Amino acid sequence: MAVISEVEEEAQEQQNPSSSSPPPAPQADPDEESLASVLAKKGPMPFLEAAIDLVRRQSDFFTDEAAVTKVVRAVTAAKEKVDAEERLKKRAADEAAKAEKRLKEAAQKAAEKTEAKDQKTEAAAAAKDEEKEGVRKPNSGNGLDLDNYSWTQTLQEVTVSIPVPQGTKSRFVTCEIKKTHLKVGLRGQPLIIDGDLYQPVKAEDCFWSIEDGKFISVLLTKQNQMEWWKCVVKGDPEIDTQKVEPENSKLSDLDPETRQTVEKMMFDQRQKSMGLPTSDEMQKQEILKKFMAQHPEMDFSRAKLG
Repeated sequence: MAVISEVEEEAQEQQNPSSSSPPPAPQADPDEESLASVLAKKGPMPFLEAAIDLVRRQSDFFTDEAAVTKVVRAVTAAKEKVDAEERLKKRAADEAAKAEKRLKEAAQKAAEKTEAKDQKTEAAAAAKDEEKEGVRKPNSGNGLDLDNYSWTQTLQEVTVSIPVPQGTKSRFVTCEIKKTHLKVGLRGQPLIIDGDLYQPVKAEDCFWSIEDGKFISVLLTKQNQMEWWKCVVKGDPEIDTQKVEPENSKLSDLDPETRQTVEKMMFDQRQKSMGLPTSDEMQKQEILKKFMAQHPEMDFSRAKLG
């Protein structure tokens, strides 16, 4: 009867599972947690070393020499595989870095080439524009280098240099300087320069000479010493006088009145090149503004300040 009673009690417990307490949750193995942590943080090789150390401490597996040999081979093979993968990764990273460097260098060279080409194109376009306009940029002496002669200038003088055969003597030279005309050449040959001067000169203050037996030097003293010449002889290529760069160091050699005039000319040239009013225009604007302020009752809506 006792046996039957126990069976009935077990049947009742199965029918009423809520009355029984839940089975206890399995406890985490600290060794497994430690191995999982090593694998997540340090990678496969440290994990393998930790697992082998755990087996060594908690079992007699390594008392068998054959087992030890197998484990050593397995670990060696695993390490070689990991090392090979690391080498492949490093090689791939190096190749990628080299490829990126080559691309950057190629891009930089292409950019430099494009920039140089653009600059060359701009310079050619500028030169073409100047040729279209019939004017050229002055040389370093504020003149121009032509095929048969070159010239430079200051506000006071023009110096013309004409190449001739080495050893040429003055007796072989023909040079005639008049107020508005210049002739230069060698006897028995066509004249090198023959034309009307751009502006009149003081003929009595002009002269010529042979320099080093290689070229004829002609010094022309300007009659109007407040103007830049565009050319020596009318009809020859002209320079853009807006681009003339006078030497400031020579201004100190001028008398105060002349220096003031020259400085005013230089200022006006700079203003014109920038599209700004000259000193005279600025003075007129100032006078008109003062007059407008003194006569507010007058209508200046149509007055031009420029």
